[in-house]
Amino acid sequence: MQQVQLSDIEQRVYQAVTALEARGHVPYPGLIAEEAGMTEEELREPLHLLTERGLLHREDSPMAGLDFGPRWCARQMA
Repeated sequence: MQQVQLSDIEQRVYQAVTALEARGHVPYPGLIAEEAGMTEEELREPLHLLTERGLLHREDSPMAGLDFGPRWCARQMA
């Protein structure tokens, strides 16, 4: 299987999402930015690129009336 090459910033964001998930936290953009040492503005492009590559997917709030915004969940890299 092909290895996906990530930029340093993409790798930082992906690792932040997986670390949050491993600790049982919901990977909302604010938490991902904090974990990666970035601002939410800086996070937009790498989230988009990682989603295009199929490494992250966006999930909207599953509970009606309780929308805390989108969360970004990691797909396992092969």
